Amino acid sequence: MQTSMLSHDLHKEFPDLSERIQVLKTGNQHFARLFDQHGTLDNQIVKAEEGIAPMDDLALETLKKERLKLKDDLYQMLKAN
Repeated sequence: MQTSMLSHDLHKEFPDLSERIQVLKTGNQHFARLFDQHGTLDNQIVKAEEGIAPMDDLALETLKKERLKLKDDLYQMLKAN
């Protein structure tokens, strides 16, 4: 799967945690749901930044903040024992 240069795909963001991501995606429903939400937001943001699905700056900034919050939550789950 090719990702945009603008994408913040978690496998690209945390290449050293790819195996752990896979384990949690299949074994933890909460992680899987947050992971999917992050992916959906990331796709919306990339489309907006590439001009495919234009949106105003405030809406884009809001989506970016939501994506960052999800990324932080997912990272904490990835680093937890």
